[in-house]
Amino acid sequence: MASAEQDPLLLLRQSIASGGAIVPTASSDDAAGEVPLSQATHLKFSTPSHFSIPIDAQTRFTSNDTPVDLRSIYFAWLKREVAIPEYNTSVSQLNEELGDKGQVRMLAFVERLDLITWLEGASEECEYIKPLAGDKDGATSNAAAALASKGAAAPAIGTQLGRSGKGTLDPRLAVIYNSERKMGDRNSVLRGIKPTDFSHVRKLAAPFMSKKPQQAPTPSIPNNPTLATHKKPRRPDPIILLSPSASSLLRMSNIKSFLENGQYVPPNSLSASSSTGASMLHINRLMKDIDPNRPMRFVLVEGPEQFKPEYWSRVVAVFTTGQSWQFKNYKWSNPAELFRHVPGIYVGWRTEKPPESVRNWGHRVMSVGIDPWKEPVQGSIESSRWRDREIVEQIWKMIESNMRSKGWRRDQAPTSI
Repeated sequence: MASAEQDPLLLLRQSIASGGAIVPTASSDDAAGEVPLSQATHLKFSTPSHFSIPIDAQTRFTSNDTPVDLRSIYFAWLKREVAIPEYNTSVSQLNEELGDKGQVRMLAFVERLDLITWLEGASEECEYIKPLAGDKDGATSNAAAALASKGAAAPAIGTQLGRSGKGTLDPRLAVIYNSERKMGDRNSVLRGIKPTDFSHVRKLAAPFMSKKPQQAPTPSIPNNPTLATHKKPRRPDPIILLSPSASSLLRMSNIKSFLENGQYVPPNSLSASSSTGASMLHINRLMKDIDPNRPMRFVLVEGPEQFKPEYWSRVVAVFTTGQSWQFKNYKWSNPAELFRHVPGIYVGWRTEKPPESVRNWGHRVMSVGIDPWKEPVQGSIESSRWRDREIVEQIWKMIESNMRSKGWRRDQAPTSI
Protein backbone atom coordinates (compact mmCIF):
# COMPACT_ATOMS: atom_id res chain seq x y z
CA MET A 1 0.00 0.00 0.00
CA ALA A 2 1.30 3.45 -0.85
CA SER A 3 2.56 5.89 1.76
CA ALA A 4 0.53 8.92 2.72
CA GLU A 5 2.34 11.22 0.24
CA GLN A 6 1.47 8.92 -2.68
CA ASP A 7 -1.77 7.42 -1.40
CA PRO A 8 -4.33 7.79 -4.24
CA LEU A 9 -7.29 8.34 -1.92
CA LEU A 10 -5.58 11.09 0.09
CA LEU A 11 -4.29 12.78 -3.08
CA LEU A 12 -7.79 12.71 -4.57
CA ARG A 13 -9.39 14.06 -1.39
CA GLN A 14 -6.72 16.77 -1.08
CA SER A 15 -7.16 17.88 -4.71
CA ILE A 16 -10.95 18.05 -4.28
CA ALA A 17 -10.61 20.15 -1.12
CA SER A 18 -8.13 22.59 -2.67
CA GLY A 19 -9.85 22.75 -6.06
CA GLY A 20 -6.77 21.41 -7.82
CA ALA A 21 -7.01 19.97 -11.30
CA ILE A 22 -7.43 16.19 -11.66
CA VAL A 23 -6.69 15.20 -15.24
CA PRO A 24 -6.81 11.72 -16.85
CA THR A 25 -3.83 11.36 -19.22
CA ALA A 26 -2.43 8.72 -21.54
CA SER A 27 1.10 8.86 -20.01
CA SER A 28 2.94 9.90 -16.86
CA ASP A 29 4.53 12.87 -18.61
CA ASP A 30 3.72 16.22 -16.95
CA ALA A 31 3.06 17.74 -20.38
CA ALA A 32 0.50 15.07 -21.33
CA GLY A 33 -2.93 16.44 -22.20
CA GLU A 34 -6.33 15.31 -21.01
CA VAL A 35 -7.88 12.24 -22.66
CA PRO A 36 -11.22 10.42 -22.17
CA LEU A 37 -11.34 8.15 -19.14
CA SER A 38 -11.61 5.07 -21.39
CA GLN A 39 -8.19 5.94 -22.94
CA ALA A 40 -6.40 7.13 -19.80
CA THR A 41 -3.52 5.22 -18.22
CA HIS A 42 -2.67 7.75 -15.49
CA LEU A 43 -4.41 10.31 -13.29
CA LYS A 44 -2.45 13.56 -12.95
CA PHE A 45 -2.77 15.65 -9.78
CA SER A 46 -1.64 19.28 -9.52
CA THR A 47 -1.87 19.60 -5.71
CA PRO A 48 0.41 19.80 -3.73
CA SER A 49 2.71 19.24 -6.73
CA HIS A 50 2.41 17.71 -10.17
CA PHE A 51 2.18 13.98 -9.65
CA SER A 52 0.84 11.13 -11.81
CA ILE A 53 -0.49 7.79 -10.56
CA PRO A 54 -1.44 4.80 -12.76
CA ILE A 55 -5.19 4.84 -13.12
CA ASP A 56 -5.43 1.11 -12.45
CA ALA A 57 -3.55 1.44 -9.12
CA GLN A 58 -5.29 -0.33 -6.23
CA THR A 59 -6.55 1.87 -3.39
CA ARG A 60 -7.36 1.29 0.28
CA PHE A 61 -11.08 1.37 -0.51
CA THR A 62 -12.51 -2.15 -0.53
CA SER A 63 -15.72 -3.63 -1.88
CA ASN A 64 -16.52 -7.13 -0.63
CA ASP A 65 -12.99 -7.22 0.87
CA THR A 66 -11.49 -6.58 -2.60
CA PRO A 67 -9.42 -3.41 -3.25
CA VAL A 68 -11.01 -1.00 -5.72
CA ASP A 69 -8.85 0.62 -8.39
CA LEU A 70 -8.34 4.38 -8.76
CA ARG A 71 -10.31 4.53 -12.03
CA SER A 72 -13.46 3.21 -10.31
CA ILE A 73 -13.01 5.63 -7.39
CA TYR A 74 -12.55 8.65 -9.66
CA PHE A 75 -15.49 7.66 -11.87
CA ALA A 76 -17.75 7.31 -8.81
CA TRP A 77 -16.74 10.86 -7.80
CA LEU A 78 -17.48 12.21 -11.29
CA LYS A 79 -20.97 10.63 -11.15
CA ARG A 80 -21.70 11.70 -7.56
CA GLU A 81 -24.72 13.81 -8.54
CA VAL A 82 -26.52 11.27 -10.75
CA ALA A 83 -29.17 8.78 -9.67
CA ILE A 84 -28.45 5.09 -9.14
CA PRO A 85 -29.86 3.82 -12.48
CA GLU A 86 -27.92 6.45 -14.44
CA TYR A 87 -24.71 5.63 -12.54
CA ASN A 88 -25.10 1.89 -13.27
CA THR A 89 -25.75 2.62 -16.95
CA SER A 90 -22.67 4.87 -17.14
CA VAL A 91 -20.48 2.16 -15.59
CA SER A 92 -21.68 -0.41 -18.12
CA GLN A 93 -21.10 2.03 -20.99
CA LEU A 94 -17.55 2.85 -19.82
CA ASN A 95 -16.74 -0.86 -19.42
CA GLU A 96 -17.79 -1.42 -23.03
CA GLU A 97 -15.46 1.38 -24.15
CA LEU A 98 -12.58 0.01 -22.06
CA GLY A 99 -12.83 -3.51 -23.47
CA ASP A 100 -9.84 -5.58 -22.35
CA LYS A 101 -7.99 -2.51 -20.96
CA GLY A 102 -9.73 -2.85 -17.59
CA GLN A 103 -13.08 -2.71 -15.86
CA VAL A 104 -14.79 -0.15 -13.65
CA ARG A 105 -16.14 -1.58 -10.40
CA MET A 106 -19.86 -0.85 -9.92
CA LEU A 107 -20.15 0.26 -6.29
CA ALA A 108 -23.20 -0.47 -4.20
CA PHE A 109 -25.36 2.45 -3.08
CA VAL A 110 -24.05 2.48 0.52
CA GLU A 111 -20.42 2.10 -0.61
CA ARG A 112 -20.78 4.94 -3.10
CA LEU A 113 -22.47 7.18 -0.54
CA ASP A 114 -19.74 6.59 2.09
CA LEU A 115 -16.99 7.15 -0.47
CA ILE A 116 -18.40 10.47 -1.73
CA THR A 117 -19.02 11.67 1.84
CA TRP A 118 -15.40 10.92 2.73
CA LEU A 119 -13.92 12.44 -0.45
CA GLU A 120 -15.78 15.74 -0.08
CA GLY A 121 -14.58 16.08 3.53
CA ALA A 122 -17.92 15.63 5.30
CA SER A 123 -16.56 12.64 7.24
CA GLU A 124 -13.11 11.68 8.53
CA GLU A 125 -13.83 7.96 8.66
CA CYS A 126 -15.12 5.40 6.17
CA GLU A 127 -15.74 1.79 7.06
CA TYR A 128 -14.70 0.66 3.56
CA ILE A 129 -11.24 2.33 3.70
CA LYS A 130 -8.42 0.37 5.32
CA PRO A 131 -5.74 2.18 7.40
CA LEU A 132 -2.42 3.20 5.88
CA ALA A 133 0.42 0.69 6.03
CA GLY A 134 2.04 0.78 9.47
CA ASP A 135 -0.95 2.52 11.07
CA LYS A 136 -2.45 -0.10 13.36
CA ASP A 137 -5.16 1.87 15.16
CA GLY A 138 -6.02 4.15 12.21
CA ALA A 139 -5.21 7.35 14.15
CA THR A 140 -2.58 8.52 11.68
CA SER A 141 -4.84 7.71 8.73
CA ASN A 142 -7.60 9.85 10.23
CA ALA A 143 -5.16 12.67 10.92
CA ALA A 144 -3.84 12.53 7.36
CA ALA A 145 -7.38 12.50 6.00
CA ALA A 146 -8.28 15.51 8.15
CA LEU A 147 -5.33 17.47 6.80
CA ALA A 148 -6.15 16.41 3.23
CA SER A 149 -9.73 17.64 3.61
CA LYS A 150 -8.28 21.12 4.35
CA GLY A 151 -6.17 21.00 1.19
CA ALA A 152 -2.94 20.42 3.15
CA ALA A 153 -0.38 17.87 2.07
CA ALA A 154 -0.91 14.44 3.61
CA PRO A 155 2.04 13.52 5.87
CA ALA A 156 3.86 10.21 5.71
CA ILE A 157 3.67 7.66 8.49
CA GLY A 158 6.17 8.51 11.23
CA THR A 159 6.75 12.09 10.07
CA GLN A 160 6.18 15.19 12.15
CA LEU A 161 2.66 16.53 12.46
CA GLY A 162 3.56 19.62 14.44
CA ARG A 163 1.51 22.77 14.72
CA SER A 164 3.26 25.76 13.16
CA GLY A 165 6.19 23.42 12.35
CA LYS A 166 7.32 23.09 15.97
CA GLY A 167 7.98 19.75 17.63
CA THR A 168 6.42 16.37 16.91
CA LEU A 169 2.67 15.92 17.26
CA ASP A 170 1.23 12.59 18.34
CA PRO A 171 -1.19 11.29 15.68
CA ARG A 172 -3.90 10.84 18.30
CA LEU A 173 -3.46 14.47 19.31
CA ALA A 174 -3.83 15.47 15.67
CA VAL A 175 -7.24 13.80 15.60
CA ILE A 176 -8.24 15.77 18.73
CA TYR A 177 -7.08 19.03 17.18
CA ASN A 178 -9.04 18.23 14.04
CA SER A 179 -12.22 17.89 16.15
CA GLU A 180 -11.88 21.43 17.47
CA ARG A 181 -14.85 23.61 16.69
CA LYS A 182 -13.95 26.41 14.30
CA MET A 183 -15.51 29.79 14.97
CA GLY A 184 -16.99 31.87 12.20
CA ASP A 185 -19.50 34.58 11.38
CA ARG A 186 -23.10 33.98 10.43
CA ASN A 187 -22.30 33.69 6.72
CA SER A 188 -19.63 31.01 7.08
CA VAL A 189 -21.75 29.04 9.53
CA LEU A 190 -24.78 29.03 7.25
CA ARG A 191 -22.76 27.95 4.24
CA GLY A 192 -21.88 24.59 5.79
CA ILE A 193 -19.27 22.23 4.41
CA LYS A 194 -20.08 22.85 0.75
CA PRO A 195 -22.34 25.27 -1.15
CA THR A 196 -25.85 23.87 -1.38
CA ASP A 197 -28.45 24.82 -3.95
CA PHE A 198 -31.80 25.32 -2.23
CA SER A 199 -33.63 26.57 -5.33
CA HIS A 200 -35.84 23.47 -5.31
CA VAL A 201 -37.30 24.64 -1.97
CA ARG A 202 -38.93 27.57 -3.77
CA LYS A 203 -40.94 25.17 -5.94
CA LEU A 204 -42.04 23.18 -2.91
CA ALA A 205 -43.07 26.32 -1.03
CA ALA A 206 -44.86 27.98 -3.96
CA PRO A 207 -48.28 26.36 -3.30
CA PHE A 208 -48.16 27.47 0.34
CA MET A 209 -46.88 31.00 -0.36
CA SER A 210 -49.48 31.86 -3.01
CA LYS A 211 -52.15 34.27 -1.89
CA LYS A 212 -55.51 32.76 -1.12
CA PRO A 213 -58.48 34.36 -2.90
CA GLN A 214 -60.46 36.66 -0.71
CA GLN A 215 -63.63 35.05 0.48
CA ALA A 216 -66.90 36.91 0.32
CA PRO A 217 -68.24 37.83 3.73
CA THR A 218 -70.74 35.26 4.93
CA PRO A 219 -74.01 36.45 6.47
CA SER A 220 -74.20 36.07 10.18
CA ILE A 221 -76.19 33.09 11.46
CA PRO A 222 -78.26 33.47 14.62
CA ASN A 223 -77.07 31.51 17.61
CA ASN A 224 -79.85 28.97 17.15
CA PRO A 225 -78.82 25.33 17.22
CA THR A 226 -81.58 24.43 14.80
CA LEU A 227 -80.20 26.81 12.17
CA ALA A 228 -76.56 25.75 12.48
CA THR A 229 -75.12 24.17 9.33
CA HIS A 230 -73.34 20.83 9.60
CA LYS A 231 -71.03 20.22 6.66
CA LYS A 232 -69.82 16.70 6.16
CA PRO A 233 -66.04 16.35 5.95
CA ARG A 234 -64.83 16.15 2.38
CA ARG A 235 -63.66 12.72 1.27
CA PRO A 236 -59.88 12.82 0.59
CA ASP A 237 -58.57 12.01 -2.87
CA PRO A 238 -57.03 8.54 -3.35
CA ILE A 239 -53.31 8.46 -4.20
CA ILE A 240 -51.46 6.40 -6.83
CA LEU A 241 -47.66 6.11 -6.52
CA LEU A 242 -45.55 5.87 -9.69
CA SER A 243 -42.04 4.52 -10.11
CA PRO A 244 -39.32 7.21 -10.41
CA SER A 245 -37.09 4.80 -12.34
CA ALA A 246 -35.85 6.00 -15.72
CA SER A 247 -36.61 2.53 -17.13
CA SER A 248 -40.31 2.76 -16.25
CA LEU A 249 -42.68 2.73 -19.23
CA LEU A 250 -45.05 5.04 -17.36
CA ARG A 251 -43.78 8.38 -16.06
CA MET A 252 -45.37 11.70 -15.11
CA SER A 253 -45.27 12.77 -18.76
CA ASN A 254 -47.42 9.94 -20.18
CA ILE A 255 -49.37 8.43 -17.25
CA LYS A 256 -52.31 10.81 -17.73
CA SER A 257 -52.74 9.79 -21.37
CA PHE A 258 -52.54 6.12 -20.39
CA LEU A 259 -54.95 6.04 -17.43
CA GLU A 260 -57.45 8.66 -18.66
CA ASN A 261 -57.47 8.09 -22.43
CA GLY A 262 -56.43 4.44 -22.57
CA GLN A 263 -53.54 5.18 -24.90
CA TYR A 264 -49.81 4.57 -24.37
CA VAL A 265 -47.16 6.95 -25.72
CA PRO A 266 -43.45 6.83 -24.77
CA PRO A 267 -42.47 9.19 -21.91
CA ASN A 268 -40.01 11.17 -24.07
CA SER A 269 -42.03 11.27 -27.28
CA LEU A 270 -43.54 14.42 -28.76
CA SER A 271 -46.99 12.91 -28.23
CA ALA A 272 -46.50 12.86 -24.45
CA SER A 273 -47.96 15.66 -22.35
CA SER A 274 -46.01 18.72 -21.27
CA SER A 275 -46.11 17.77 -17.57
CA THR A 276 -42.65 16.18 -17.52
CA GLY A 277 -41.40 18.39 -14.69
CA ALA A 278 -44.58 18.18 -12.61
CA SER A 279 -44.29 16.67 -9.15
CA MET A 280 -48.02 15.89 -8.88
CA LEU A 281 -50.86 15.19 -11.32
CA HIS A 282 -54.64 14.80 -11.03
CA ILE A 283 -56.83 12.50 -13.11
CA ASN A 284 -60.57 11.80 -12.91
CA ARG A 285 -62.24 8.41 -13.14
CA LEU A 286 -65.83 7.32 -12.55
CA MET A 287 -65.78 4.39 -10.11
CA LYS A 288 -69.33 3.09 -10.58
CA ASP A 289 -69.24 0.60 -7.70
CA ILE A 290 -68.16 3.34 -5.24
CA ASP A 291 -69.83 6.54 -6.47
CA PRO A 292 -71.90 6.19 -9.67
CA ASN A 293 -72.89 9.86 -9.75
CA ARG A 294 -69.59 11.76 -9.83
CA PRO A 295 -66.01 10.98 -10.94
CA MET A 296 -63.33 10.49 -8.30
CA ARG A 297 -60.18 12.57 -8.46
CA PHE A 298 -56.90 10.64 -8.10
CA VAL A 299 -53.56 12.17 -7.09
CA LEU A 300 -50.47 10.81 -8.92
CA VAL A 301 -46.98 11.29 -7.46
CA GLU A 302 -43.61 9.60 -8.02
CA GLY A 303 -42.53 9.44 -4.38
CA PRO A 304 -43.71 9.90 -0.78
CA GLU A 305 -41.21 12.66 0.12
CA GLN A 306 -44.03 15.13 0.93
CA PHE A 307 -46.31 12.59 2.59
CA LYS A 308 -47.87 13.13 5.98
CA PRO A 309 -48.36 9.92 8.03
CA GLU A 310 -52.12 9.88 7.36
CA TYR A 311 -51.58 10.00 3.57
CA TRP A 312 -50.62 6.32 3.49
CA SER A 313 -54.22 5.29 4.19
CA ARG A 314 -55.15 7.00 0.89
CA VAL A 315 -52.69 5.04 -1.30
CA VAL A 316 -54.68 2.70 -3.56
CA ALA A 317 -51.99 1.43 -5.97
CA VAL A 318 -48.22 1.39 -6.54
CA PHE A 319 -46.73 1.19 -10.05
CA THR A 320 -43.35 -0.58 -9.96
CA THR A 321 -40.62 -1.75 -12.32
CA GLY A 322 -39.48 -4.52 -9.99
CA GLN A 323 -36.65 -2.50 -8.44
CA SER A 324 -36.86 -2.65 -4.64
CA TRP A 325 -34.91 0.63 -4.12
CA GLN A 326 -38.14 2.40 -5.12
CA PHE A 327 -39.60 1.51 -1.71
CA LYS A 328 -36.70 2.82 0.40
CA ASN A 329 -38.65 5.84 1.74
CA TYR A 330 -42.02 4.10 1.87
CA LYS A 331 -43.87 3.36 5.12
CA TRP A 332 -43.35 -0.31 4.29
CA SER A 333 -39.92 -0.61 2.67
CA ASN A 334 -40.13 -4.40 2.42
CA PRO A 335 -41.96 -5.31 -0.85
CA ALA A 336 -43.71 -8.34 0.66
CA GLU A 337 -45.11 -6.22 3.51
CA LEU A 338 -45.93 -3.27 1.22
CA PHE A 339 -48.05 -5.34 -1.14
CA ARG A 340 -50.00 -6.82 1.76
CA HIS A 341 -51.38 -3.31 2.31
CA VAL A 342 -51.35 -1.82 -1.21
CA PRO A 343 -51.74 -3.61 -4.57
CA GLY A 344 -48.84 -3.34 -7.00
CA ILE A 345 -48.96 -2.89 -10.76
CA TYR A 346 -46.20 -3.83 -13.22
CA VAL A 347 -46.57 -2.62 -16.82
CA GLY A 348 -44.11 -4.09 -19.31
CA TRP A 349 -43.93 -5.05 -22.97
CA ARG A 350 -46.23 -7.85 -24.09
CA THR A 351 -43.28 -9.63 -25.76
CA GLU A 352 -41.16 -9.72 -22.57
CA LYS A 353 -41.53 -11.64 -19.33
CA PRO A 354 -41.91 -9.69 -16.07
CA PRO A 355 -38.73 -9.45 -13.94
CA GLU A 356 -38.10 -12.31 -11.53
CA SER A 357 -38.55 -9.97 -8.56
CA VAL A 358 -42.10 -9.11 -9.70
CA ARG A 359 -42.96 -12.81 -10.08
CA ASN A 360 -41.58 -13.53 -6.60
CA TRP A 361 -43.80 -10.84 -5.02
CA GLY A 362 -46.85 -12.97 -5.80
CA HIS A 363 -50.45 -12.31 -6.80
CA ARG A 364 -50.62 -8.93 -5.01
CA VAL A 365 -48.64 -7.43 -7.91
CA MET A 366 -50.65 -7.31 -11.13
CA SER A 367 -48.47 -7.87 -14.23
CA VAL A 368 -49.78 -6.62 -17.58
CA GLY A 369 -48.13 -6.32 -20.97
CA ILE A 370 -48.71 -3.70 -23.65
CA ASP A 371 -47.75 -3.81 -27.32
CA PRO A 372 -44.24 -2.51 -28.09
CA TRP A 373 -44.23 1.06 -29.33
CA LYS A 374 -43.97 1.68 -33.05
CA GLU A 375 -44.00 5.12 -34.60
CA PRO A 376 -47.24 5.40 -36.62
CA VAL A 377 -46.51 5.70 -40.33
CA GLN A 378 -50.04 6.36 -41.52
CA GLY A 379 -53.16 7.16 -39.59
CA SER A 380 -53.46 8.27 -36.00
CA ILE A 381 -52.00 6.73 -32.87
CA GLU A 382 -55.44 5.54 -31.77
CA SER A 383 -55.70 3.03 -34.63
CA SER A 384 -52.41 1.33 -33.70
CA ARG A 385 -52.88 1.28 -29.90
CA TRP A 386 -56.38 -0.21 -29.63
CA ARG A 387 -55.24 -2.90 -27.15
CA ASP A 388 -54.11 -0.32 -24.59
CA ARG A 389 -57.65 0.52 -23.48
CA GLU A 390 -58.29 -3.13 -22.61
CA ILE A 391 -55.21 -3.17 -20.36
CA VAL A 392 -56.20 0.13 -18.72
CA GLU A 393 -59.68 -1.19 -17.93
CA GLN A 394 -58.12 -4.24 -16.25
CA ILE A 395 -55.97 -1.97 -14.09
CA TRP A 396 -58.89 0.24 -13.06
CA LYS A 397 -61.04 -2.80 -12.28
CA MET A 398 -58.36 -4.11 -9.93
CA ILE A 399 -57.93 -0.69 -8.25
CA GLU A 400 -61.70 -0.27 -7.78
CA SER A 401 -62.09 -3.77 -6.33
CA ASN A 402 -59.28 -3.14 -3.84
CA MET A 403 -60.70 0.27 -2.85
CA ARG A 404 -64.09 -1.28 -2.07
CA SER A 405 -62.49 -3.97 0.07
CA LYS A 406 -60.48 -1.34 1.99
CA GLY A 407 -63.57 0.71 2.86
CA TRP A 408 -63.78 3.45 0.20
CA ARG A 409 -67.35 4.73 -0.06
CA ARG A 410 -69.20 7.57 -1.76
CA ASP A 411 -68.61 9.96 1.14
CA GLN A 412 -65.82 8.42 3.18
CA ALA A 413 -62.33 6.92 2.97
CA PRO A 414 -60.56 4.37 5.18
CA THR A 415 -58.53 5.65 8.12
CA SER A 416 -55.99 2.81 7.84
CA ILE A 417 -55.09 0.08 5.38
